[in-house]
Amino acid sequence: MAGTSLLALIDDIASILDDVAAMSKVAAKKTASVLGDDLALNAQQVSGVKADRELPIVWSVAKGSLINKAILVPLALLISAFASWAITPLLMIGGAYLCYEGFEKVAHKLLHGKEQAHEKPEASPEVKSAGDIAKVEKEKIKGAVRTDFILSAEIIVISLGTVAAAPFLSQVTVMVLIAVVMTLGVYGLVAAIVKIDDAGLYLSKLNGESGFMQAVRKFGELIVNAAPWLMKTLSVVGTFAMFLVGGSIISHGLPFMHSLIEVLNHGHQGLVNTLITGVTDLVVGLIVGALVLAVVMLGQKIFGKK
Repeated sequence: MAGTSLLALIDDIASILDDVAAMSKVAAKKTASVLGDDLALNAQQVSGVKADRELPIVWSVAKGSLINKAILVPLALLISAFASWAITPLLMIGGAYLCYEGFEKVAHKLLHGKEQAHEKPEASPEVKSAGDIAKVEKEKIKGAVRTDFILSAEIIVISLGTVAAAPFLSQVTVMVLIAVVMTLGVYGLVAAIVKIDDAGLYLSKLNGESGFMQAVRKFGELIVNAAPWLMKTLSVVGTFAMFLVGGSIISHGLPFMHSLIEVLNHGHQGLVNTLITGVTDLVVGLIVGALVLAVVMLGQKIFGKK
């Protein structure tokens, strides 16, 4: 009898694990697009710091991301259980913030970029103190963790939607698994991206006169030369990602936008469908970002605060 009960228990556990694996796979697929945006945004956020501080900053942001998800997973489960109507409005507020942050960067570049480009460098620039450097790093980490919170919220809500009909234990297991895997995946790749120039420099200095070693050195030099362009590209992609993700969140929360996207996509499939949806989300993100920035600037003038 005891043996039969044990076998039944093992069978139940195996069945639960199979369900968790299947739901985790579906949730991972649905959050893949957000993962790409998360990667671009965070690689952009931690760029431009001293080489020896890149990995510590990535690690600090990764820890902040885990804390974000540790807050968001139980919060999403509680809201889903007791106030499911609040999930969409809260996400839309987060999406509007992303749009604002992206539009603020674009506006700052357009308004002040030319001025900064024509500024003459100082004859003897002062070396920043350790306190100044630490302050810059702290601001970068805070900004990256703040942006990660919005993207993590979308990942968690997408995962929650995938497991909404599952037993509570399966919901918790899948969401925790997705949270940990996504965090490790994103920040592992971010760490690799920000250190790619160091890897290229290492390869370019290897010794050896064989054809293979010469090719390795050439490849290292190629990586070193391409690294700045990669970071510039990620900066642009990261800004676009803010509009796309924020616009997508807002579009999903507005019923009339659903109808508009369906009309625009009528008769289209595949890549064309994706492009139409992406352009629509981008336009929505730009409009919302501009509106929020206008409100913020108006508030600054009225209250005299930044």
